[in-house]
Amino acid sequence: MSEAELVLRSTRVITPEGTRAASIAVTGERITAVLPYDAPVPAGARLEDVGDHVVLPGLVDTHVHVNDPGRTEWEGFWTATRAAAAGGITTLVDMPLNSLPPTTTVDHLRTKRQVAEDKAHIDVGFWGGALPDNVKDLRPLHEAGVFGFKAFLSPSGVDEFPHLDQDQLARSLAEIAAFDGLLIVHAEDPHHLAAAPQQGGPKYSHFLASRPRDAEDTAIAALVEQAKRLDARVHVLHLSSSDALPLIAEARAEGVRLTVETCPHYLTLTAEEVPDGASEFKCCPPIREAANQDLLWQALADGTIDCVVTDHSPSTADLKTDDFATAWGGIAGLQLSLPAMWTAARERGLGLEDVVRWMSTHTARLVGLDARKGAIAPGHDADFAVLAPDETFTVDPAALQHRNRVTAYAGKTLYGVVKSTWLRGRRIVADGAFTEPKGQLLTRT
Repeated sequence: MSEAELVLRSTRVITPEGTRAASIAVTGERITAVLPYDAPVPAGARLEDVGDHVVLPGLVDTHVHVNDPGRTEWEGFWTATRAAAAGGITTLVDMPLNSLPPTTTVDHLRTKRQVAEDKAHIDVGFWGGALPDNVKDLRPLHEAGVFGFKAFLSPSGVDEFPHLDQDQLARSLAEIAAFDGLLIVHAEDPHHLAAAPQQGGPKYSHFLASRPRDAEDTAIAALVEQAKRLDARVHVLHLSSSDALPLIAEARAEGVRLTVETCPHYLTLTAEEVPDGASEFKCCPPIREAANQDLLWQALADGTIDCVVTDHSPSTADLKTDDFATAWGGIAGLQLSLPAMWTAARERGLGLEDVVRWMSTHTARLVGLDARKGAIAPGHDADFAVLAPDETFTVDPAALQHRNRVTAYAGKTLYGVVKSTWLRGRRIVADGAFTEPKGQLLTRT
């Protein structure tokens, strides 16, 4: 404490041991101590007392499509990381597709890093991509520091990122397992999707029928079998089908190295409320019914689902047409994920400690950053979000930092106002005012 440069004090600090009044001592970029609330402030240290606002560890969002370079008109590192910072997110991991080029070779990773380097307001890491023809590139990407590899089991929606069939999945997964890497999977079975009714048009019920639960269930079952055979690490992305939960629980009980995420939009929005033609609600897999949502919440509470991430996947507004068959599928949620989740969690009798576990602690663990991210504890980066949990706001798209201000949350009243965000000991957002970019580019090692 005697060497502290900053002391951040609150009556409510969320630590691994629970929520308590505390003074957080920071030296340089790291937390050096979490001390009693009334611990004396050392000479020369700056005191920041946030009163009764809650101090939580900065969120870690491991599923973000920044789209930069190549589709920067959809989103870019400058705007995406500003939106994240405004929402209390201090670390994100960028998906390998929707940018041009996709992050599927070391050269393409180098391009991505060069573009991001001076634009990141928060810390940024990168996923690599597993394609039918790039097995030879997987180990070099791993050695270059990507956090794992994204694969689709059905068409991705962009031609430059084709999906894997089961034989191609086996080859990629065998290579990744050889260096104990992580494969993260968009799990929908293409045969079930092809067999589903494809009516198109503005009715959400028709779109929902075109992406049935059994497409997810079948793809996850096949992934589990491959992972079991190879003793590989696999992660199911954006789970929306509650029907897959028994299979997931059984696989984990058998020792399959399987983790699972879901997203705020599956936990806070329901199919019953989606207006016809409102493709701001379109994503794949889709937002499902309220009864399905209840089971996802139960799975979060019992640990069957590990974490919650945004799958922030924006586009330009013109691609969000009123035809669900042709509109771009993706929800923009970086800035609103924390208040959306907190609003829904408190309605279900859950606490901010739960939200932190799902959106910070477990996501940091997923990508191997848990020694420095995801907790307010000595030795960790001094990444914080300061939240007024009982204050509300109504979502105004014009107030968002996303490049394209299209949101499924427009007009909703949410609990939880982020008062400030801190990255490695520096306040980077306070009451809507931003500093210049301070983010670092992270690698797996």
